[in-house]
Amino acid sequence: MTTNAEILEYVKGELIVSCQALPEEPLYSPFIMGRMAYAAMLGGAKGIRANSVEDIREIKKMVSLPIIGIIKKVYEGSDVFITPTITEIDLLAEEGVDIIALDATKRVRPDGLTIDELFPVIRSKYPDQLFMADCSTYEEALNAYELGFDCIGTTLSGYTEYTKDVCLPDMNLISRLTTDFSIPVIAEGGIWCPEELKKIFELGVHTAVVGTAITRPMEITKRFVDILK
Repeated sequence: MTTNAEILEYVKGELIVSCQALPEEPLYSPFIMGRMAYAAMLGGAKGIRANSVEDIREIKKMVSLPIIGIIKKVYEGSDVFITPTITEIDLLAEEGVDIIALDATKRVRPDGLTIDELFPVIRSKYPDQLFMADCSTYEEALNAYELGFDCIGTTLSGYTEYTKDVCLPDMNLISRLTTDFSIPVIAEGGIWCPEELKKIFELGVHTAVVGTAITRPMEITKRFVDILK
């Protein structure tokens, strides 16, 4: 895969697995995420979403799949933490990830900029890089489309203050986006079972990302334990 079009075509109709662990979780380790990605590849995944340059480097050693790269970083005074500033963009671009995903919500970023102000700067600096907009609403997705993002994700639906009551996976948002936009729509967020994934693909998404349901055993265990309470 040498071109952006080939990367997007490779993941079309396929599953992308998110291999991430937070510092407070037992599996937090680039070594473990590399093996997690390898297991996902053996299971049939055609792409990996990963957090941090360290994890991405280890994953690259284990698989040759396209990678959606992010850097989660919390800055005081801002709710935006998925690739929040140009600093994180630079690190991911330098590492050479296939797709860089970033928060494309309407919220003000740690540097005081909005996505409308930041993305034109990013696009000018990296004209040949694929960028994925992590959105939480239709309006944010429309804005990302107009800004020139290469693909739109439903990643943050249910995770912003103004969408916290949305039932996930957000089938309504997914359906509207696939109906209205010509660029690839990537379903992500709250996909817990193969049956949900099948319904989502029937709505016409380009690809879908499943994370917690596959790669976070602590959260999977909690779901089983909660049934018993």
